[in-house]
Amino acid sequence: MLETAICKMLGIKYPIIQGGMAWVSEHNLTAAVSNAGGLGIIAAGNLPGEDLVHEIRETYKLTDKPFGVNIVPIAGVKFTDHLKIIADEGVRIVSLAFSDPKMSVISELHKHRITVICVVPSVRLARRVENEGADIIVAMGTEAGGHVGKIATLPLVPQIVDAVSVPVVAAGGIGDGRGLLAALCLGASGIQMGTRFMVSKESIMHSDTKARILEATEEDTIVTGMVTGSPMRSLSNEFTRHWQTREKEQGQRAKEELQREGLGRGYRVIIEGDMEQGTLPMGQGCGLVREEKSVRDIIDDIISEAETMYKRIGTMKT
Repeated sequence: MLETAICKMLGIKYPIIQGGMAWVSEHNLTAAVSNAGGLGIIAAGNLPGEDLVHEIRETYKLTDKPFGVNIVPIAGVKFTDHLKIIADEGVRIVSLAFSDPKMSVISELHKHRITVICVVPSVRLARRVENEGADIIVAMGTEAGGHVGKIATLPLVPQIVDAVSVPVVAAGGIGDGRGLLAALCLGASGIQMGTRFMVSKESIMHSDTKARILEATEEDTIVTGMVTGSPMRSLSNEFTRHWQTREKEQGQRAKEELQREGLGRGYRVIIEGDMEQGTLPMGQGCGLVREEKSVRDIIDDIISEAETMYKRIGTMKT
């Protein structure tokens, strides 16, 4: 039941992809997800080249299963260097967090026989990346953590499924087997999760930050960055509330100043545990996360719950 098109394409057991999360998606978490049957993803972000090489090689030491690297093809990010490193190191799967139409990123990756996964927030962008050659499209709803669009997962996924011919993966607010089964019912070939994997035993996230996520409800996130053109859903705290207030009061005038203030905030909360002055990308599915478990237990629980729910639906009386 749970072997879908992306399982065959990516060489994975279960249709579960780990989202590329800056500072969190390093070799330990990536390898753990791949070893448990999903697809682990290293977040390249703006890593120096030597650091990305290190992460890839350390992942190879921990798993012989497929894994990928997430790159960000936008100005100011070293993605061209990352692309060469990925090809040289033999990585065969890449996910793109953004896509710049001025850059032939997908075609360049295909030259190296790399499978390309594109994350999009709208039908319009889904059609565009399919035309550019995307092999798999992740339909990411606004419930997700990190950079998001405006459309919720429930209406977004089936509309993208109807609009493209390549396999679609659902993302945004998904954290258990019910979410996986719902995604499959919407026509998706699997799910992508980030927030759920942040609170895993293999995650290097600061223990205080993990504890805060375990306490969080679906009302504890906030969307900022509208004036920058790259809105982001994060934990609501002192800094993100300050950012949102400044945006409302000053609009575009606050753009450059807020961008400067935002530098390094992810590291502060994810690695150092600064819960009030850091920026923690986190989805509304945080309310589903109530226990720190191993990655294998997380994935096994999701698969078991999805299968149980599927059987239960088949025996329901209407």
